[in-house]
Formats: sequence, C-alpha cells, structure tokens
Amino acid sequence: MGIKEECGVFGIFNPNGEDAASSIYYGLSSLQHRGQESCGIAVFDTNGSKGNMSVHKGMGLVNDVFKEDTLKGLHGNLGIGHVRYSTTGDATPDNAQPLVLNYIKGTLALAHNGNLVNTEELRKELARTGAIFRTTTDSEIIAYEIARARVSTSSVEEAILQAASRIIGAYGLVIASPRKLIGARDPLGIRPLCLGKRDDSYIIASENCALTAIGAQFVRDICPGEIVTISRNGISSNFISGNAAPAHCIFEYIYFARLDSTLDGVSVYESRKKAGAALAKAYPAEADLVTGVPDSGITAAQGYAEEASLPFGLAFYKNSYVGRTFIKPTQKEREDSVRLKLSVLEDTVKGKDIVLVDDSIVRGTTIANLIYLLKQAGAGKVHVRISSPPFLYPCYFGTDVPSRHLLLAASHSTEEIRQLIEADSLGYMRVEDLPSIVNGLPLCKACFDNNYPLPIFHIS
Repeated sequence: MGIKEECGVFGIFNPNGEDAASSIYYGLSSLQHRGQESCGIAVFDTNGSKGNMSVHKGMGLVNDVFKEDTLKGLHGNLGIGHVRYSTTGDATPDNAQPLVLNYIKGTLALAHNGNLVNTEELRKELARTGAIFRTTTDSEIIAYEIARARVSTSSVEEAILQAASRIIGAYGLVIASPRKLIGARDPLGIRPLCLGKRDDSYIIASENCALTAIGAQFVRDICPGEIVTISRNGISSNFISGNAAPAHCIFEYIYFARLDSTLDGVSVYESRKKAGAALAKAYPAEADLVTGVPDSGITAAQGYAEEASLPFGLAFYKNSYVGRTFIKPTQKEREDSVRLKLSVLEDTVKGKDIVLVDDSIVRGTTIANLIYLLKQAGAGKVHVRISSPPFLYPCYFGTDVPSRHLLLAASHSTEEIRQLIEADSLGYMRVEDLPSIVNGLPLCKACFDNNYPLPIFHIS
C-alpha cells in the first residue's frame, strides 16, 4: 500500500460522575486503525475543583501505553482521547495528543484529526503575539487560536466559532474544558465525526465503530461546519458561518475507515463491495479466482467476484503478530518485509489465473512483490485491479499522500505501471464511478482529479 491512516478522536461526558478513562480506552482501541504512532487520554472531574485534570499519553499502541494502573489513576468523568499517525509534525512524544493548554481563563484539552492548509501563516501571526510552540503540529495552532479568542469571548463555544473563522482545512475536533465536551467538524465535512449516547452519557467519535465498542448507540453524524456542545445543561449546536459545499474524503470509504463503520449514512462495507463491482464492469478479466490484498482489498475483491460471477478465495495469510515494517532501503529488504507480513496459500493459487484486488498503488513496490510471490507459488496470469483511481496529486487535508514526484502514476502511464509491476493486466477505478459507490455523497477526490474543494489549490 503506502498510504497511511490519519488520526482518531474520541470524547465522552458521564454526568453521573463515572470515570471516563476506561470508556475512552476502549473507544481508542476500536479506532487504532486510524493511527498507531502515539495515543493519549485527558480527563476532567466536573464534580471537583475547576481545572482538575489528569492526562497520560505516550508512543505506541493503546494497549501498550495504557495499563490497568494507568487507567485507574485517570480520575474524571469528562474526557477525550486520540490515536495518532503524523501527517504534519514528527512522530515524537511532544507531538502526542491530546494537547493541553493552560491560558488566562483556564485549561482546555484538544484532539484533532485532519490538516490545516494555512498553518504557517497562523503560526507566524501567533509567534508575533508571543506564543511559544511546544510541538510542530497544526493541532497546537488550533488550540492557540481558541485560547486567544477565549480571552475576549463569553464561552468556549464562542471562542471555537471565532477560531474556526480563521483556520482553513480539514478537522474533526474533540475539545474538553473543565465543564464541557465539544466536537467540531470542518465546514466541508472532509473528516468524519459522529455523536452517540449511552444511558445519560454522550460520546463524540471519529467513527461509529467506537460507539459500538463501548455499548453506545449511534445518534447521528455531526454535520459539516457544526459545533456540538455537551454539558450538564444538555446538548446544543452552533454552526460555522459560510456556504461551503460538503466534500467528504473518498479515501475514508476506500481505505481509512473500519469495515463496520457507517459514515454520513454510507456503509463502508457496502461502498467497498460496490467499488469491486464497478471494477468488474469496467475491467473484466478471464480468471479462475478473485482475491484481495489483506485487509482493505478483501471486500472489494468480493464485490468484483460477485459481479463477475467468478470464485472468490483467500490467497494470502497475514501475520497479525508482526509490528509495523518501515520503508526498507534495499529491494531485498523490501521483499523480505512483505514476506514477513504476507505468505501465499500455494494450494489456492497454483495453476490458476488470478484477479488481484488492492485499494491503491502509490510507489508500486508492494504490489510488485505480491505479484512475484503469487507467480513464484505457481499462479498463472495475475490481473491487478485497484479500487481507487491513480494517485496523481498530493493531499493537503490529513491523508498522507506524498508529494507528486513520489507518486508512480504522476509520471507513468497505466501501461508503463503494468510493465513495472509485471502484472498481466491493470485496471484502476474510474473517477466517474466514485460517486456511485457512496450513494452520490459529495466527495473530495482531489488526489485523483486535481479538483480541490478549497480554491487556493490547483496543481499544474
């Protein structure tokens, strides 16, 4: 693959006084697919003295950073959590979230999924006011903007509205103040955010799979541009001014979101099956078996097989106990890392022509190695089908699509890529088919077609 997950956010307010940390822990565990570099939890005790906050964060997976004793030490009934993959800022302990900011009117904790596009402009302006930056993230910029606005506003919500008028980009935010849990979604709805309820408690999360993990019910998606405030007085909403047209990130459906999630009314599972079916219609192949690259290619492969009336089977065993394998400097090391994670089920593929479905091609190294492994195991022809269009342009909104010169499709035709990866045929999802897999939901698909939802961008 090559494209990395984004981040995941989770927040909960238990008005009955029950500690929130364990619920946040399970919520973050269910969002682990969105980030594996660092994680953190911050909680407030709304029944205690104002500003009584506990926080713990660290590098690694949720179950490595948080042990039972750690969770027991986090006392507070209102809290937020974060799992991180760095799309801006280095992967260091200082950049782990939630970010905690003490300012003239109190304390707030913030967790952010997404990217701003005017970070440097805001950073320079804030530096002139004396702001001292402790991280390299745009999340800190958002926190400072809220704190700066809070000095002259009557509520945190008003400060967030004022800050939102200055920040440009994609964000799903959860913010905890000593008395309130607040969620905010960017006006384009690029990053997902939803609202849930369990008994008297309200939850805000990146995906509704996190609600299921703690036994909560999905209430609704938070609207693009909406700011939801939860307190002992109940729940209320404000909206960021403007008339931006929604543009939901297509890659949430193709790859990022968990298979059992539903985002903005669209099932991730069904969207991936539809993607496979669209591929089968556009690029049929004579084959004996359809298979997918674990994990994100599997469901699209099932959709392809059903539409093409071909058998579906698993051709790879995935070793789930192998940690993350980083980019290797030599071809041999790259091949070894693929073999470590995936091994071919030889009896499944031997003597068969294969349709191999994956979610994307970035540099082409991984898919080339998998084709080699299949043919080494005795497969005949390998027809590659990709459930996204060719990556041609970078993403500025929180998806780690690299700069254009690193994108294979930006400098090679489909036929050239087919030859490079040594596939017998290659077919990509057509851009015009993308809306059909998400029931016509308005999309951001700029990494494929250069049509960015913010007019300041256009890549020539």
